[in-house]
Amino acid sequence: MKEQVTNIYFVPGMAADVSIFEFIKLPEDSFKIHVIPWKIPFKKESMGHYAKRMSEEVKHDNCVLVGVSFGGVVAQEMSKFLKLKKLIIISSVKSKHEFPKRMKFVKKIKMYRAFPTAIVSKIENWEKYAFGDFSKKRAKMYQKYLSIKDKQYLDWALEKMICWEQEEPPRELVHIHGDHDIVFPISNIKDCITVENGTHVMIVNRAKWFNEHLPEIINN
Repeated sequence: MKEQVTNIYFVPGMAADVSIFEFIKLPEDSFKIHVIPWKIPFKKESMGHYAKRMSEEVKHDNCVLVGVSFGGVVAQEMSKFLKLKKLIIISSVKSKHEFPKRMKFVKKIKMYRAFPTAIVSKIENWEKYAFGDFSKKRAKMYQKYLSIKDKQYLDWALEKMICWEQEEPPRELVHIHGDHDIVFPISNIKDCITVENGTHVMIVNRAKWFNEHLPEIINN
């Protein structure tokens, strides 16, 4: 009897293109990978309404939904409209209580409203102004993967991330987090699978770890 294939849907991080998943390679006889690109939000669109529109891209019941960073937040909201086999977040947070203090402060004084999101549209210049081999390498990576430059999306996404009010995570959520994540420090994260030396961008630079461990995590 032929083994049933598990459909896996991936949601990228904030402003990221679905190409961040280009190095994720799972056994094709057991898994079929789908990616969900960002939609441009409507003006003043609620997170719930946006998540429902994103969930319409999921064409299979009993599938696996994986979200990275802000995509992990959106995936949790999408799960309210879907019948999932498993919900997995990577380099993300499960509730507002896992935000670092600086993000809580930004929310409190509404600093996100003044953030110059338009600078992302100049991302092609980042490498030019980077200093040192590490900075240039990181700038080149951001230039490649951060392709969503629409200001309406960026303003919306930043506000929805900072102002996310979830108190408790969905039941049986699987959280994978790197111990060197500087965006969401692991000191604030509870109940996760820890990736040693994993950074916030480990979905790209630690893809081998995910290729080795995701099948077991999904089937466990």
